[in-house]
Amino acid sequence: MRDAELVTFGGSGLDRAAHLRGDTEELARAAADDRARSIVLWRGKPLIQGEERDRLARLAMDHPLVAVSAMPPIFLGIEADGTPAFAHDISGWQPEDLDREAMGRFLDPTEQRHPDGPENAAFCELRARMVALSPRDAELAATAKAMFSWHRSHRFCAKCGQESRMAMAGWQRNCPACGAPHFPRTDPVVIMLITYGNSVLMGRSHGWPDGMWSLLAGFVEPGETIEAAVRREVEEETSVLVGQVDYLASQPWPYPSSLMIGCRGEALRREIKVDPKEIEDARWFTREEIGDAFAGRNPVLKPARKGAIAHFILWNWLADRLD
Repeated sequence: MRDAELVTFGGSGLDRAAHLRGDTEELARAAADDRARSIVLWRGKPLIQGEERDRLARLAMDHPLVAVSAMPPIFLGIEADGTPAFAHDISGWQPEDLDREAMGRFLDPTEQRHPDGPENAAFCELRARMVALSPRDAELAATAKAMFSWHRSHRFCAKCGQESRMAMAGWQRNCPACGAPHFPRTDPVVIMLITYGNSVLMGRSHGWPDGMWSLLAGFVEPGETIEAAVRREVEEETSVLVGQVDYLASQPWPYPSSLMIGCRGEALRREIKVDPKEIEDARWFTREEIGDAFAGRNPVLKPARKGAIAHFILWNWLADRLD
């Protein structure tokens, strides 16, 4: 797919400078560089600036907000102008008057403003602002969100149970007791455009808002190819058999640590039998129905969320740009 890397969170070309991660002296120099900047996250929400909340805030390494972080920073890489990029997490901060009910919704609409934060900046749900950000801002935010999530969920050694420690500028954890190294987790997920003639197979998960449908998706299992995962997931959820499978595009999806692998597949039959343990419902939608949904004219189907790879694939399918 020619435009594959135009998907959200992809294609910014960040130099991650992995060769610096184990060089403590070079990292110290990078952090002390007057140009060095850090992005800040609170409970997975990046600090975003602007009236339209369209710019990732980049703070100087001596900014008061950076000092709030109880965790060592993660080195993200070197930007095109030579700026060292870091990330800090201040999830220990307790804002006043948190609306916990709203924060627990399918899409968190709340914003949190730190008293020491930059003017007109707030911690925002990344899914709500991802399409407003530049490709570079989106990649930095997604990387930092996924990395801090991994550190929070993998504090203890899987081999001996002792608490491990951050190493390699945040890209590794080492166990001081048994010496076992641990590395960031990425879970491969197939998401597939399954077509039969002029129609595409869509599904709904339990608890989704009314009108929300998406392409079928599922985790790749150990010992399984991507193509086999596509066929297995579709058959398990809908009993639809799939023949030819082709790769389209991929998207890092930090909720919390997935790599979405977009594929297309040809269904061998239309009959659907939903497994209610897997999904709530599934049905075929015609190209015209999908087009109406994108235009806001479909009373049953809402358009896929902008920024998600499902939206990207469906839009390109409608435009005949999958090849």
